[in-house]
Amino acid sequence: MNYTDLASPDFYRDPYPVYQLLRQAGNLVPIAPRTLITGHADIARTVLADRKMGKSYLEAVRTRYGEAGVSQPAFQALSKMLLMMNPPAHTRLRALLMKAFNSRQIDLLRDISQSTADELIDALEANRPIDLVSEFAAPMPIRIICKIMDVPLDHAPTLGANVGRLAQTLEAAPLSPEQIAAANTALENLEHYFKDIIATRRSHPGTDLISTMLSINDNGETFSENEIIWNVIFIFAAGHETTSNMIGNALIALHKHPDQLEKLRARPELLTQAINECMRYDSSVQIVQRVALEDTDIHGVAVPKGTIVLLSLGATNRDPMQFDQPDTLLIERPESANAPLVFSGGIHYCLGARLAMFELETALGTILRRLPDLRLTNLDALQWHQRNTLRGVTSLLGHIDQRPLAA
Repeated sequence: MNYTDLASPDFYRDPYPVYQLLRQAGNLVPIAPRTLITGHADIARTVLADRKMGKSYLEAVRTRYGEAGVSQPAFQALSKMLLMMNPPAHTRLRALLMKAFNSRQIDLLRDISQSTADELIDALEANRPIDLVSEFAAPMPIRIICKIMDVPLDHAPTLGANVGRLAQTLEAAPLSPEQIAAANTALENLEHYFKDIIATRRSHPGTDLISTMLSINDNGETFSENEIIWNVIFIFAAGHETTSNMIGNALIALHKHPDQLEKLRARPELLTQAINECMRYDSSVQIVQRVALEDTDIHGVAVPKGTIVLLSLGATNRDPMQFDQPDTLLIERPESANAPLVFSGGIHYCLGARLAMFELETALGTILRRLPDLRLTNLDALQWHQRNTLRGVTSLLGHIDQRPLAA
């Protein structure tokens, strides 16, 4: 098995047959020089919890692109974001970010999520084709983040486009020179934009997240300006496509399992459980990465220092050793069943997991409540993004016969 197995049209359309072969191939399977991959849930959990496994993003870049790749601005910036750090730098920065996020009231986050979903649903018209990706799933999370940061909503499309191009650098398979150049340009655009925002907030602070980050002082620990810029970009990147793709993937899974969709319509109290099952069944985050910080052994496999280990979450969440009927969507899967790996784990457990669940619950709940006659019309002709780390569709066409019900 090699990277090309994760970068074919068949894989993008349906990766799960490849994941079955991956699990059968062994505990940790070589996929490239100094690179292993696993599709077993127990091994993935071991790696996520192991302090000998951490982040070495630039070393991974060097492995895939050589020395020339390490100097690329997009890769350099990603290496300085929380997602790519190890303790003690990670511990300090995560504590500051947690302090900033904890100052945001939970009720406020719920209200922002709900008002954003209702605004987008209100704009949908009956008896015309609608695209639930471009008209709902894609704009919803980016608009929520804009509101949290008090960024003009009409800037959201441009921010989203730049963030999407930069997020390509998180892909497991190597990028083309053109894609790297586009990511560098996107980074430059975003850095200039948020430098101007920070300058404004220094002179006119508000109650938004950027103003809060500027004001944080935790026993003398504060954010530098670059830390704010890079991690605001990180929040946009981590919270945008992951959530928008998951909204689409959940709608697809439910509409391809009409019995489960009808059960959820009849019993809306199952919503949180249904979302957890949709994330297990077809997560938007398919692969996360760790690097051996020292020589170690993982389930009997020697892993030398510097080895990249890819964790195929898409495969672990269909692991038959963890889940009965793993290829079947069951929204009433027993609560005692093993939890799916969707928000990573260990010290790098997703900082925005709570906000992501708010958004997913609000998005799906609002659609079910306000669009009771929604029909998806391109389920047999879906076009999936040509990406192996993030999974989602380019469009999700639908039709409604009547205007959305009142909020």
